[in-house]
Amino acid sequence: MSKGLEIAANVFNAVSILLAARNSFHTWWVGIVGCVLFGWVFFNTQLYADVTLQVFFIVASIIGWRNWVHENAGAGLPVRRTRPMRLAGMLLAGAAVAALYGWLLHRFTNAFAPFLDSVVLAFSVLGQLLLMRRRYESWWCWLLVNSIAVPLYLTRGLTVTAVLYAAFWVNALVALFRWRKLVTP
Repeated sequence: MSKGLEIAANVFNAVSILLAARNSFHTWWVGIVGCVLFGWVFFNTQLYADVTLQVFFIVASIIGWRNWVHENAGAGLPVRRTRPMRLAGMLLAGAAVAALYGWLLHRFTNAFAPFLDSVVLAFSVLGQLLLMRRRYESWWCWLLVNSIAVPLYLTRGLTVTAVLYAAFWVNALVALFRWRKLVTP
């Protein structure tokens, strides 16, 4: 696998994540390019749950882009909080998906760290779904995902990606505080 491909994927995703933290709709198209590149990187390093995740991110980015630009009578989507019971249900669903997908990868593939990889997948999906609807809690998901992803990527020799995900962790923390000020009732 080419380090250049890993670097390019990281650059596009870094810009996309920074744009998301700044509440910019440009996050979506930049993210699509990064996801295509990351899909290839993760396939070549046997992180199959992450490949699946990139496909999801591409579709979600198209929907998120539309939501952010066209919802709320063209004024865009406001930043909101998720109801506690709904969020609890989402967290339980995320844990169940992670366990099931981890078991499938463990049983039927040669995946490296199938359960950790699946937690990254499940809670990235949850974080992305929340982000698509401009929900404040999306940043808590990204903090969890990045905390797991950094050591996982280091074990696969994806040093550049691990460093970027460490920066994503910091970005998620900053965004958490920034978006808290943007929350509308």
